[in-house]
Amino acid sequence: MELIPLLEQAKTSRGALSHAGLVFLLSLERREDLEALFAAAYDVKCRFIGRNVSLRGLIEMGNICSKDCYYCGIRRSNCKVSRFQLTPDDVVAMAMEAYHARYGSIAIQSGEIESDAHTAMITEILRKISAATNGGLGITLSLGEQTEDVYRQWFEAGAHRYLLRIEEANEARYRALHPAEGHDYHRRSACLDTLRRIGYQVGSGVMCGLPGQTADDLANDIEFYLKKDLDMIGMGPWLPHPDTPLGRDFSDTEPFRRKQLITGLKMIAVTRLYLHNVNIAATTALQTLAPDGRERGILAGANVIMPNVTDTAYRSRYQLYTGKPDLDENSEKIRDNLTNSLAAIGENILWAQRGDSPRFFQRQNSVS
Repeated sequence: MELIPLLEQAKTSRGALSHAGLVFLLSLERREDLEALFAAAYDVKCRFIGRNVSLRGLIEMGNICSKDCYYCGIRRSNCKVSRFQLTPDDVVAMAMEAYHARYGSIAIQSGEIESDAHTAMITEILRKISAATNGGLGITLSLGEQTEDVYRQWFEAGAHRYLLRIEEANEARYRALHPAEGHDYHRRSACLDTLRRIGYQVGSGVMCGLPGQTADDLANDIEFYLKKDLDMIGMGPWLPHPDTPLGRDFSDTEPFRRKQLITGLKMIAVTRLYLHNVNIAATTALQTLAPDGRERGILAGANVIMPNVTDTAYRSRYQLYTGKPDLDENSEKIRDNLTNSLAAIGENILWAQRGDSPRFFQRQNSVS
């Protein structure tokens, strides 16, 4: 395959690339080829989003989790974690801090819990935030698998976006990353369909650069995004945590980190070229791998960043992987640093705007 004609083909229409074309782009290694890939993806991002970045103030509301994923630092079996759960008033206060800082949206994230008490607590939080901001603050939830009734209750209480990462779109590889007890690939996939049916803007994503993962696997992941017609993508490179089965004996070297960074950037770029008008996050994992990792993610085609607005007293206790940045910096300093770094690459922050997915509204308009 020839790179430049393939990139031009990708720009023409959504989903224009073949599986072989996706694999080809994800296999690029030469610097000049990567630069061409990132430039093409950024061109598509600018065409559909503009030179704009949306912010989601991230609130990590608790690290209690019912899941036991082999890669995650807050997995149920990790006895070294100091567990916590913020109160509704804590979460609302952090949401209001983000609102007054002119973030157009927040993202509420926690370990996965299914219980009546947890459902009621989230509903209370959503209603209070919606009332306090007169519905003016966008709310994304990332709270794992739930029943349709729970998802609907939260939607009616004020949430309008939901991120449920599949982590690995291939069922066999998914099973290799999760114990059989409490983890069901088909249920997780079906939850995405349920969220769509209710009316959420739906997001998912995968980990990139897992041990044994190939470009073919990553191409399948991107095709999964198209199959599910997702509105937003949140994905990032896998980073080992020493207190997990997957990361316990893994050597985290500088060559490994460089490889993970490039893999994450390639996934952003190829996903942008394939899906065109979705929201794509430049995740904190990129910043963990390089101080300018998130900015490089934007220049590779991403358009969303999620600065942490959780109280610093809790951030060190919510580590899905080690080396997470900004654990002790207050929200105002993080906001100022991000403002300056994005301005330096010519990007405009959409202050006080929800930054909803263009794909969501395109689909809504086509139905109506």
